[in-house]
Amino acid sequence: MSEGLWPPKDISLSPGKRVLFLTKDLDLIRKQLYDGLDLRMENLSVDDLLDDINTDVMTPAWVCFDHEPAMIAENAYAGLMHEGSRVFQPRALIDGGFEVIVSGHRKGTGSSRETAPQCERWSGIRIVIAASFAPIHERNNLNLGQLMGDHSMLIRLQNDESIPLSEFTEKYDPVSSLILENGGILPFAKRLKEGVVELPEFSTQERPMTMIEKLVSNKLLGTNGKKRFVKPGDAVLAQVDGGYSHEFTTAQVHTFLSDEYGEDYEIPSPSKFAVFEDHLLYATGVPRFGKFTDKIQTLRDMQNSFQEHTGVRDYSAKDGVSPGICHQVAREEFIDVGDFIQATDSHTCMGGASNSLAYGVGSTEYANLIHNQFAFVNVPESIRFELIGELDPGCTAKDVILHILWRFAAESETLDMSMEFGGEGLASLSMDERATLCNMATECSAKTGICEADEITVDWLISRREDLDAASIRRDFVLPDFGAVYGGGVHEIDLSQIRPMVAHPGSPDEGVPSDPTNGAYIDDIGDVAIDIAYAGSCTAGKDDDFSYYAMVCEAALDSGLVVSDSVDCYIQFGSKSVKELSMTMGWTETFERAGVKLIDPGCGACIGAGPGVSDDPEQVTVSAINRNFQGRSGPGKLYLASPLTVMTSAFTGKITAWHPEVFL
Repeated sequence: MSEGLWPPKDISLSPGKRVLFLTKDLDLIRKQLYDGLDLRMENLSVDDLLDDINTDVMTPAWVCFDHEPAMIAENAYAGLMHEGSRVFQPRALIDGGFEVIVSGHRKGTGSSRETAPQCERWSGIRIVIAASFAPIHERNNLNLGQLMGDHSMLIRLQNDESIPLSEFTEKYDPVSSLILENGGILPFAKRLKEGVVELPEFSTQERPMTMIEKLVSNKLLGTNGKKRFVKPGDAVLAQVDGGYSHEFTTAQVHTFLSDEYGEDYEIPSPSKFAVFEDHLLYATGVPRFGKFTDKIQTLRDMQNSFQEHTGVRDYSAKDGVSPGICHQVAREEFIDVGDFIQATDSHTCMGGASNSLAYGVGSTEYANLIHNQFAFVNVPESIRFELIGELDPGCTAKDVILHILWRFAAESETLDMSMEFGGEGLASLSMDERATLCNMATECSAKTGICEADEITVDWLISRREDLDAASIRRDFVLPDFGAVYGGGVHEIDLSQIRPMVAHPGSPDEGVPSDPTNGAYIDDIGDVAIDIAYAGSCTAGKDDDFSYYAMVCEAALDSGLVVSDSVDCYIQFGSKSVKELSMTMGWTETFERAGVKLIDPGCGACIGAGPGVSDDPEQVTVSAINRNFQGRSGPGKLYLASPLTVMTSAFTGKITAWHPEVFL
């Protein structure tokens, strides 16, 4: 299977090439890598293979400091650790001569980073076998031209069978199949523009639509003003209204566009596209990242070059201070109701709080969409959460989404779904709280999250955007049709029954709920002493989150308490706007009197690149961030909780939920 002919019409294993099985027995992986052991699928079961391999394992944050293929491949799977050492030593995957890699369920969960499939692709892997794939990771593989198959196909390949390419592509919609058949999204887009590739016709009849279906139908290309309808499974091209990248990803976007279209490439409409300097602001202050200072600066320099070349919005740091985390600033400044937004980060779905369609994509797909102004969309099924009632004062939207993760996502009921939030209970949640729900749709392995629009949406946008008026916002509302079909079902969530949730270290869906029948607060978790309380990130660095932090701090100070001597407590602002509000409201002074350490806007400890990162495996952190994969925020144990729980715990020295008498 030579590179120039990829993919061939018939797929078979190349002579001398090998198959790597990512087994739960990590010693077996080492034997394959270093001792020449070869395994066969017919002698294994899917249960023997690793599940939930997340993208932090495939390429930890420090690997993403490289944008060149050779270096990313050299450190493939650098995050897979066993007994304190890397299972994959540098170049292990490259030097092993593998062209197929095999794992279990939900391959590629977590961050949208495209370096994860790239590390395999550039190590010689061309076929990826798994029982199932996380949606963004699957899309990134597809955009790179990587074939994905199941374990029965591998048995046939290992028995020297040649499998038609069509068997690898038939499970996809017609457009995705064309992308794979043409070797990936960029060669596909070029051939489409040249007229070599023709798009298949589709003609979905008039039907009631969910929110995502209506959002996609509003953006279809080539409709000539005629109203069109879509249904789940339809493969379409849709106009993208805007998007953004950050310094972890922009260098690759710039490189891909230069390689594909020449160094004089242009961006047709840059006004609603942006670059952000938010991910690596504090990385050079983290000891384990110190040796990457030059690489980090290279990424910054390349982003600056991209911005100057294209004229997109510039959200670079000034005097070392960032305007804010990309998702928060984008919703504050340029995401409108009804927009279709894509960006190179898995938490792009946070924009869905503004009744828009927003989700993360890889660098390759982003390079295509920012240059060609369209994106491929395979319309997903929807799952609707009908909210009723109001939250207990000790709870926030973070508890709601942790409840959904525990109850629905852990059973894969949200996998690749559009999570639709509505119902009378939604009106009791602010725009910031709605953003928390949508932000963590990606932790549910969902496609995106979208909230219904209402007068709260209108008021919030008008307060921040001088270019908008109420009438135009209401005109653009996208609401579901009566009779819309939800493949994931409609699920009622009584907000009054939600109790504070805490997710155990390792996975956001490992939640521990309280017993709502007796009003208990996290009674099942026991006494968990903490070393770090970390508040902030895109999930928990918004205006409302800071009001929660301030409320708890004020109550603690009134009771004569400051942050526990045994705890380091950090709060990181989500944006410059949030920081200014905190100062105006007097919250900043309250935090300082309470002993909280404040951090300027940025991603920080959430991606292991800033103050608040653990430095010892025995350290325990309770955090309001969105994911707690092992090693993501340092080697310690990290529990996820709400802003209220995190801040309360900072004063008690152990994981403690908020209630009005907690400090009495």
